[in-house]
Amino acid sequence: MEPGALDARPDLTRSLRNAFGCFASGVAVVSVLDRSGSPTGITVNSFSSLSLEPALLLFSIGCEQASARWFHSQDSFNVNVLCREQEHLAWQFAKPLENKFARVDSWRARNGVPVIDGAMAFFVCRKYGIVEGGDHQIVIGEILDFGTRDAEPLVYLKGRMREIAAERRPAV
Repeated sequence: MEPGALDARPDLTRSLRNAFGCFASGVAVVSVLDRSGSPTGITVNSFSSLSLEPALLLFSIGCEQASARWFHSQDSFNVNVLCREQEHLAWQFAKPLENKFARVDSWRARNGVPVIDGAMAFFVCRKYGIVEGGDHQIVIGEILDFGTRDAEPLVYLKGRMREIAAERRPAV
């Protein structure tokens, strides 16, 4: 396939998106402060570890998304890895709401940005860099602090939230 061939074929673009959807991923909310200093955030499934030394992570956001500007104007953000019981938060932060933190229990990390109570893991970050990647921006964060708790993950696969099957023990 020639470079740029998908641009001319919307049916292939949709097929590619569906193929990417075959990769199960966790679901996270990236919290950040908007330009007025109010807490807000976005739901992502593109979160990934990047480096242990230095401790870095990444996520991507569409260049055309209104929320992309927050990551250019702010130096701090937090990643909240959601657990199965927090599916409602994934949908809440995916919508364009005035106050995305309405009725969300959270606490402020040392960077001043909220961490969602009950998240399976959280990462307190300082912006390390932003790299252009086609129609998305890859936001890289330096991890300043983190925490975990034992919980079942929220998983996204083929356009739907899913549960992981119960652990199977090998037959003896």
